Amino acid sequence: MPVTHEALTANREVVAWLGVLDVSFGPDEEPWFTIDDIESPRQIGSDGSGGTFVLLPSQNVLYVSSEGRAGIIAENFEAFMQLVVARPYWLDILKFSAGGDLVEMRRAADALEATLDNEDDLNEAREQIRDALDLPEPDDSVGALYEAVAASDAIVRATDGSPFTTLFNRFSIDNNPMLRNAAA
Repeated sequence: MPVTHEALTANREVVAWLGVLDVSFGPDEEPWFTIDDIESPRQIGSDGSGGTFVLLPSQNVLYVSSEGRAGIIAENFEAFMQLVVARPYWLDILKFSAGGDLVEMRRAADALEATLDNEDDLNEAREQIRDALDLPEPDDSVGALYEAVAASDAIVRATDGSPFTTLFNRFSIDNNPMLRNAAA
């Protein structure tokens, strides 16, 4: 049975574990953005950096950052959960994507994962969430993230009407000494 937002939020233990992965589910806040052709965006959660997760009518999950970037990150809610659990640093993968280069995203994912070796709380949260939701491992979470963001056609606008930019950022792990060393 697919994982749904409603079933997940009814499970307080899983919601608590997701907090360790920097994802929280709370009541909708007053929107600080608009999405073209969507009258009432359904905000389903947020992260610690002020970003918001939105479940679109198509069932895609859209991420809207507090820094003027936005894009679809998963084809549905279950794929979103798979992404967050498999790659809790998914936003950093996009930050170090060298403008949306899949090879760079894979390098970033490997380097970021290597930095988590001693993160027992995070790894326990991943295991607990997978077990509680009977959540399968994604086949290729980085590839799925790349495809979702690359195909994103949602136009998100700030309250002044200016459009948000893509989630792909121009940095590479080579710009970060810690990640560059972790990848070596």
